[in-house]
Amino acid sequence: MTVYFIGAGPGAPDLITVRGLRLIEQCPVCLYAGSLVPAEIVTAAPATAQVVDTAALDLDQIIDLITAAHAKGQDVARVHSGDPSIYGAIAEQMRRLDALGIAYDVVPGVPAFAAAAAVIQRELTLPDISQTIILTRTAVRSSSMPEGQDLATLGQARATMAIHLSINNLAKVVKELSPFYGEDCPVVVVYRATWPDQAILRGTLGTIREQVKASGMTRTALIMVGQVFGDSEFTDSKLYDAAHSHILRPAREA
Repeated sequence: MTVYFIGAGPGAPDLITVRGLRLIEQCPVCLYAGSLVPAEIVTAAPATAQVVDTAALDLDQIIDLITAAHAKGQDVARVHSGDPSIYGAIAEQMRRLDALGIAYDVVPGVPAFAAAAAVIQRELTLPDISQTIILTRTAVRSSSMPEGQDLATLGQARATMAIHLSINNLAKVVKELSPFYGEDCPVVVVYRATWPDQAILRGTLGTIREQVKASGMTRTALIMVGQVFGDSEFTDSKLYDAAHSHILRPAREA
């Protein structure tokens, strides 16, 4: 048997990959993070499948379910939200499976930051504005941040920043980024991107705290900071520049 770690995407059921959906349709066991994975996705599991919401389970309990499926030779669809490689907590599960000699595979999904960029219709990399995207989070009750990866250090790059799991730590985000980005730097907060109750707040580092407080957002919101979210002038990329040639578009004759 094989355990398939499947990225279910950001929320909209039709944003799961074809591969991920096909595996859910085939696996006799489906373990999913019910707090973040839409129920519509796991309804694709076979009628006879064992479907378990793991939101209330700890790591040992999850591994016990996988071990039981392994003993029966049953494939497992382990469904996570977004893309499992980003704050997916799959590394600790894979480490346990390695020790148990249980095979696994990983199926990528649409990450939250890409979905958020899509719903606000913005490109995260613009020539002369930002060519770097930093995906990060802050420490609240979860794991601490490694040395040198705090916002005050990362903010010095003034890159486009997508800050996960930190809406309750917004005061810290504003305080540590303002010296580098400026209080007038655009900020977009996207709550539950692509879900039916999706909400979007637009402001600046100087105004976004009051907006979030008024909205009542306390979880599942992504904070996005950078000049790419403003009305900044930017130059066209070279990709489609008529004067730019490459192997698929030879230089034009004068």
